[in-house]
Amino acid sequence: MSDLKTPDPVTTTFGALKQIDAGVLNVGYVDTGPASGPAVILLHGWPYDIHSFADVAPMLAAAGYRVIVPFLRGYGATSFLSGGTFRNGQQSALAVDVIALMDALKLERAILAGFDWGARSADVVAALWPERCTALVAVSGYLIGSPASNTLPLPPEAEYQWWYQYYFATERGALGYDRYRREFSRLIWQIASPQWSFDDATFERTAASFDNPDHAKLVIHNYRWRLGLAQGEPHYDELERRLAERPVITVPTITLEGDANGAPHPSASTYREKFTGRYAHRVITGGVGHNLPQEAPQDFAEAILDADRLALA
Repeated sequence: MSDLKTPDPVTTTFGALKQIDAGVLNVGYVDTGPASGPAVILLHGWPYDIHSFADVAPMLAAAGYRVIVPFLRGYGATSFLSGGTFRNGQQSALAVDVIALMDALKLERAILAGFDWGARSADVVAALWPERCTALVAVSGYLIGSPASNTLPLPPEAEYQWWYQYYFATERGALGYDRYRREFSRLIWQIASPQWSFDDATFERTAASFDNPDHAKLVIHNYRWRLGLAQGEPHYDELERRLAERPVITVPTITLEGDANGAPHPSASTYREKFTGRYAHRVITGGVGHNLPQEAPQDFAEAILDADRLALA
């Protein structure tokens, strides 16, 4: 029997937005559930925001967890403390943001769960700082990469799925995304989750976070950095060197995949060996796409509870 209760969609509120200085950022985040409960940090991806967890967070809070849901750098209420800070989207920078937030909140350890960019950040933290990660839930599994590994060409069908990455590599693409960020993001939602029937209000609730003044810069830098077309920052070089070695993840982990994920994603068989601790993989059925926590919140929340059980076993 599940420990979770599905929240009433009419009366349940997601939680009040808070702000805290953490590292180079002032982070906007929701902090819900009992303060003394086990901490869970939920990490969203692109082009999404904290509302991907609007149903998951109340479920976990009702089960006794302290649930923290931050806007990533370049989204919503999260801003840089200094106008002179480089708007860096490389993977290690986003993972360091998670550690900085944990430090600011005085959290020694937390369960990390995410999808898309958020899953990658959770993977990086679990790989490099396993002592900070109680357990891990990652949609599409092991997403740690490097510009060097991305120089290898893929078969044409696979390259075709990354069309936007090549668009972003051009100045036309950078200008186009900045100008049409809502239209672009809606298209990605439709491609990545072809069976998800979201309404205008659901999209607009999230799309407001793309109005962040740093959003477009960070998205473009993220994808250009992946292809080696943009430089990162030197103080992340050692972390990136370690990540380029594709370190194993030893913390208890559950990986998830939707059966209708239209976004590029690896086969589970390609990353099983990267998880050397207690591990399980689940395919969530019913036409579930890329935004798995919003499309299948019960399954995502249950995976977090089960990952916590793996950690306690």
